[in-house]
Amino acid sequence: MFHVDLPPIYVLRHGETEWNLADRMQGWCDSPLTALGRAQAEAQGRLLRAHLPEGCGIRISPSGRAVETAQIALGARARAAVLDVRLREVNVGDWVGRTPQEIAAEHVFVRPDEDRHLWKFHAPGGETLEQMTARCRGVLAELTGPSVLVTHGVTSRLLRCLALGRAPEALGDLPGGQGIVHVIEDGKARILRE
Repeated sequence: MFHVDLPPIYVLRHGETEWNLADRMQGWCDSPLTALGRAQAEAQGRLLRAHLPEGCGIRISPSGRAVETAQIALGARARAAVLDVRLREVNVGDWVGRTPQEIAAEHVFVRPDEDRHLWKFHAPGGETLEQMTARCRGVLAELTGPSVLVTHGVTSRLLRCLALGRAPEALGDLPGGQGIVHVIEDGKARILRE
């Protein structure tokens, strides 16, 4: 678990992408936002304008889908952002571009219906939960004031687990979602949505 006094964090998952729509694993690869994905980023922008305190730091995954989401949601503020490779999605190695059903057909331990996320850490050539936990801890440990983190689905859940003092293995217990903003403040989680 991760115990630290954190400033408020505002966590955004990128908007829907073409591969999200096709249920394909993206990992460290990329696919463009769909029209819905751009609309979701616009909704996040409205939420941030209504709720974000002045002077927030901004960190963005360098993946194109996260950068585009940040540019739409944060507008000119995104120019002051730090691109942080530690905010990338879980590396799914040889499973990039494949659907969970295709992967499950070849690997009997993969049960996407029962475990939505932890199985992704067993990809050949991919990243372990321990490796990803270390990079997420590193990001959180460096935050000195209210911060916006624009990232990905699994990364968002793991960051929030750690910020709430939960075990990394509990990441699947936290809600996901696109077009919303997850807020962690004073050890509590809430969701901003339209």
